[in-house]
Amino acid sequence: MSDPHLWLEDITGEEQLAWVRERNARTESELDAEPLTAELEAEILEILDASDRIPAVAKRGEFLYNFWTDAEHERGLWRRTTLESYRTESPEWETLIDVDALNEAEGEDWVWHGAHALRPAEGEPYRRFLVSLSHGGSDADVTREWDLETRRFVPEGEGGFVRPEARGFVSWIDEDTVWVGTDFGEGTTSSSGYPLQARIWRRGTAVTDAELVFSGEPTDMLVYSSHDQTPGFERDWVTVMHTFYTSTTYAVSREGDEIQLVKVDVPSDIDVNAHRDLAILRPRNDWDTGERTYAAGSLLACDFEAFMAGSRDFDVLFDPTPTTSLDGLTITKDYLVVTVLDDVKHRLDVHYQSGDGSWEREDLYPELTGSLNVAAVDSDESNDVWITRNDFHAPVTLSLASLAGIREGDGAGEIETIKTTPERFDASGVEVTQHFVESADGTRVPYFEIAKAQETVGPRPTLLYGYGGFEVSLTPHYLGAIGKAWIERGGVYVLANIRGGGEYGPAWHQAGLKENRHRVYEDFSGVAKDLIERGVTDADHLAVRGGSNGGLLTGNMLTQYPELFGAVVIQVPLLDMKRYSHLLAGASWMAEYGDPDTDDWDFIKTFSPYHLLRDDVEYPPTFVLTSTRDDRVHPGHARKFTAALEELGAPVKYWENVEGGHGGAASNAQAARMNALVHAFLWATVGKK
Repeated sequence: MSDPHLWLEDITGEEQLAWVRERNARTESELDAEPLTAELEAEILEILDASDRIPAVAKRGEFLYNFWTDAEHERGLWRRTTLESYRTESPEWETLIDVDALNEAEGEDWVWHGAHALRPAEGEPYRRFLVSLSHGGSDADVTREWDLETRRFVPEGEGGFVRPEARGFVSWIDEDTVWVGTDFGEGTTSSSGYPLQARIWRRGTAVTDAELVFSGEPTDMLVYSSHDQTPGFERDWVTVMHTFYTSTTYAVSREGDEIQLVKVDVPSDIDVNAHRDLAILRPRNDWDTGERTYAAGSLLACDFEAFMAGSRDFDVLFDPTPTTSLDGLTITKDYLVVTVLDDVKHRLDVHYQSGDGSWEREDLYPELTGSLNVAAVDSDESNDVWITRNDFHAPVTLSLASLAGIREGDGAGEIETIKTTPERFDASGVEVTQHFVESADGTRVPYFEIAKAQETVGPRPTLLYGYGGFEVSLTPHYLGAIGKAWIERGGVYVLANIRGGGEYGPAWHQAGLKENRHRVYEDFSGVAKDLIERGVTDADHLAVRGGSNGGLLTGNMLTQYPELFGAVVIQVPLLDMKRYSHLLAGASWMAEYGDPDTDDWDFIKTFSPYHLLRDDVEYPPTFVLTSTRDDRVHPGHARKFTAALEELGAPVKYWENVEGGHGGAASNAQAARMNALVHAFLWATVGKK
């Protein structure tokens, strides 16, 4: 199949980057001429850099660790404080790593990717961390050992663990031993660029000499390994991801120098986890064990040793209904907290074993409303949890609560509010309503509408957002910058919970896979039509926005339903579905979309926007954005689609950030710039008609 724009897939070629710079300059010149752009950029940056944001923390020993960015620390600070200090309005933070200073000292462009701590012996302080850093925000990164006592990275020459740049991982086994997966040369990575080998790496040896424990097949997507550091329940695991939704797990026995792998004998579509003496499973499809059938999307538990010995007699902790799904699971020392979605609204259940080993369930904090996120403070040693609450127009509140008294009949502890954030936009008069529309095949599809009460008659500027893939649920969340840039100025924001996501469990996702992909686009266009039919907006005032798989979604809105929209925003997108599996991490998504090199192309071509463009169609104004540093979704998708639109004479703008990885931005300033350009484009199109 001839592709006249194939040359644009050369990411860093001089001619290609000149093409990018020319379009960036044109887009910025046009949008900077809009009176709102500078104002929007300043407002959004102020929100992103606000000093009164809630610092997200992870407890390690006696300290709470946080990574923080602001105007003075563009690439961020890794720092820590105590819980006592964290409770105050102005915590005293101890800086551990200043990434901006590190970049200046090393002449690099590092972006923080996280730190993995080694649990010390009882009574000892935390000291060893494995820190991951990426160039410009790409998925590929390096791992370097950091010593908290000496406050420095441990060089290779001194026995430090240093993993070269690649897609990969390093995780602690003990102070002198780690699991490692990385690019060890030909045949050791998948076609998506992920590691296919799990090795044990010992201090003082070269990473290339790490002991091979397991090697996956060339057709596998990823192999990763880990060590459970829970005192008294230390375990090692190797997991082979065959696709995004199927995997095989092995329990690893390490007795001296002898290593044995025992396959966990369950179907490949079941997620397997263990906590202390429990095996915890989540089937993606109905599972018939011969004696009982467990429903897709359920949560199962039983004794770990009995499970490994072959028992399939599980306690069902969560059983889905037509309107409910399991949205999250948080494990503390003695309790399981289940976050349930009921028609895309959250509630919490807590489960625990009584003295006779039977399971009990209670509603947990039923008075809480809005979007709820629960995280264990220390799942190995504590029954305390962090609870984060927010809603579309309600800012974030962080609370601390103890579950310790539930088993004794004293109930959950009082919720202690630790932090709150102020409003970032004027939410007075803002209403949140949920609506349902019938899709083309009769399926009931929900969506949220967020806007100030309408004071005038007529269609309003409306921004419809969706994703529809990879079992990702879109739940209510504080809109912050969107509220400031769009809702406060009179725009309507709509969040669609279309199939392909996980809002109603695995079946909701599976209904939009491969040859059923058209359902995702029928759902989304159905929401658009309902907004028009209800008089919220009209085609001239309706815009859509989506990124990554959501960029594929909005690309299909442009090519299949151009008459419905007055503007289309397509970010870090997949668009050429004939080539996607050959570009960067694309091969790992074939379980979602299909294999275009087989007969699957017969249905894939029906949702490949690059191949659906026609010269006899009037396309609405389109804004395509991507990142040169995106090493997950190839920027060639966005480049080629833009070039094709230009050939057709369609109104298209293009902007490619030189950094940012798949998120599109590597700093708050870059994120503010990107989002200001997007909203300026929206106000200049659907906002002016």
